[in-house]
Amino acid sequence: MSDSRVPQTAVFQSEILANASDSFTSRRKVIGTLGMATSALCASSLSASAGWFGKKKDELPIVKVNSASRSISSPSQNIGGFPQEWVRLQGRNLNEYAAYLNSLKMKNISAQDVISAHAKQRGTVWNSLPPREWWTRMGYTLRVVDHISTVMNVPVKEIVSAYRSPQYNARCAGAKARSWHQANVAVDVQFETSAYNVTKAARSLRDRGLFKGGVGSYSTFTHVDTRGQNVNW
Repeated sequence: MSDSRVPQTAVFQSEILANASDSFTSRRKVIGTLGMATSALCASSLSASAGWFGKKKDELPIVKVNSASRSISSPSQNIGGFPQEWVRLQGRNLNEYAAYLNSLKMKNISAQDVISAHAKQRGTVWNSLPPREWWTRMGYTLRVVDHISTVMNVPVKEIVSAYRSPQYNARCAGAKARSWHQANVAVDVQFETSAYNVTKAARSLRDRGLFKGGVGSYSTFTHVDTRGQNVNW
């Protein structure tokens, strides 16, 4: 019999952490040859990695996307414009998390893009930054999305959702109680093209070895996670 004194959200977080740990262990089996910078990053991300980042440019799969995409420029490292109440609740973690995201040196995603997905409110409940010990988990997923953007040559329009706290997740319509967003390994993303094109490209790249995880198709965005098992919906 379960102890009724244990908060339900604590139980959910414990289960998510256990499931995420299992999937990260399985992902170690698919580690390939990486460049030095990428290898160091992924080692710090619970050994979550894949061989694609070490391959030569001419070995990349060709993904045809019909889109009048604009040229992609380097993302800014500056952040700001978040609700003051939310900023106050994050404390010094905000600048430190921004510094971590900037250290990933992504080509098409900025710290501002990611943090904006956290600075949201549902009713009286604010979302939050992920727990500090989980920060590096998102690094791998973001690099996957960044790579998809590069291969498609289509800019990222918006990170709609990234980490979701259990309390905030419970307020999101249609969100599963044990969503991978709560484990900080999932991103809902919009590109400057149709979600159909992004989903098709993400699945193609995943099936060719870029990562192991879920790709969900929605009318206005694509869900990408690195749970360690390939799942479509």
